[in-house]
Amino acid sequence: MPEKIALVTGASSGFGLLTSIELAKSGFRVVSTMRDLARRAPLDEALAAAGVAPAVDVRQLDVTNFQAMPSFVDAVLRDYGRVDVLVNNAGFAVAGFAEDIKLEELRLQFETNFFGAVAMTKAVLPAMRRQRSGHIIQLSSIGGLNGAVTVSSYSASKHALEGWSESLRLELNALGIKVVLVEPGAFATGIWTRGAVMGEQATKPTSLNLQRSLRMRDRIQTLPKADPIAVARLIAKIAQDPNPKLRYLVGSDAKIQLTMKRILPWKWYEKVVANFLKLESKD
Repeated sequence: MPEKIALVTGASSGFGLLTSIELAKSGFRVVSTMRDLARRAPLDEALAAAGVAPAVDVRQLDVTNFQAMPSFVDAVLRDYGRVDVLVNNAGFAVAGFAEDIKLEELRLQFETNFFGAVAMTKAVLPAMRRQRSGHIIQLSSIGGLNGAVTVSSYSASKHALEGWSESLRLELNALGIKVVLVEPGAFATGIWTRGAVMGEQATKPTSLNLQRSLRMRDRIQTLPKADPIAVARLIAKIAQDPNPKLRYLVGSDAKIQLTMKRILPWKWYEKVVANFLKLESKD
């Protein structure tokens, strides 16, 4: 049997870092990518601690450099001969009330979270088509199924990824290629810190939403966030499943949110959200 090759984007921290380790533990040869190799130290240290460093090849890749992706994948194919699993994990969140977000900020959100995943997927598809096999695992979010306050840009990018991936799954099933959406809730990753970018207008004193934003920030900081290793282990399990499902919702908070949205009348649901997040305007 040829060695199984997995390609993981956004591996400098969080889900990408942990997924690289779990895939290596599961017997994959892993090509882990990140935009800035100067930030590889945490990954290298974690790989060494787990005893899987020889199984992971760390390479530079900016998922918004669409023109570079075909040649990047060609180089992986020259070195390893195949790509069995693609984990589209690279992403970040633009935060702020929607009316404060500039169009260029929204576009940048889509460039990374949606178009980056699309371009990377399209780059590996010719190889997977030749193989008549492959897993494309998209890191979506509960925000791809539910709208969410102050992260409308992030939620929109994940909704787009959901629709595109669902359609792609229907197109590729007959070719032996499986498309999967992993939809985490709140997990303790850098998406809440380094991976979050505040909209330029959102933090200015002139923003009409400033006080609401501050209340939201304080509320979100108090919310419990689960151990991200659960998501990484799930991805490794999916990568080895010959017949994975389309969607995997991960985290009790994500399951509660989706259940509430499905069973409550919308007016009740939005009232619950407003009360929980302290959205009622006092300004």
